[in-house]
Amino acid sequence: MIFHLLSRLSVKVPSVVYRAALIMKPQVVFVLGGPGAGKGTQCARIVENYSYTHLSAGDLLRAERSREGSEFGQLIDSYIKDGKIVPVEITINLLRKAMEETMEMDEKKFRFLIDGFPRNEDNLQGWTTVMEGKANVKFVLFFDCTSEVCIDRCLERGKSSGRTDDNRASLEKRIQTYLQSTRPIISLYEKQGKVRTVDASCGVDEVSKGVYSH
Repeated sequence: MIFHLLSRLSVKVPSVVYRAALIMKPQVVFVLGGPGAGKGTQCARIVENYSYTHLSAGDLLRAERSREGSEFGQLIDSYIKDGKIVPVEITINLLRKAMEETMEMDEKKFRFLIDGFPRNEDNLQGWTTVMEGKANVKFVLFFDCTSEVCIDRCLERGKSSGRTDDNRASLEKRIQTYLQSTRPIISLYEKQGKVRTVDASCGVDEVSKGVYSH
């Protein structure tokens, strides 16, 4: 099912007028799941097979944190280390800028996988306020995984990732934030019939099969 949805969204649009209309509104799939659920890995595989651009909210925030002269760098750093959710205005501004820059460079790139967003109600309300009528959210791709598996994966990743939040103390905070803040957002989209769930507790290849054969 997900395979067909992604295929339909990534086929070439024959009508120049219709394509222009789509370019005006980015086609978005939100990708959600706990830390370590494999969102980034699976997004990279989807990008290989479909005409999508992967935007990771976390990666954008970490890049902004490291950018010399950033007025938000220290603020972002403190939120990430504490496992808290960065203020929505910062995140949406980075996402919108990334989408605009991508579409300006190539008019055919108007399909986006937005990974790790929206993470709470404030994120969702902020997105609605800023992006209402400016982007079309097709559905939520939810990678479902137990907290224990997520933590184990992140600790293993932390041995080589260099990420300051891949440690047990930060991970436990991030898991609690995810359960308390992000899962209700997923439930909200489920009520709208806009969630496609994939079992992310198995190996990378098996999860990929779940994406394409769901």
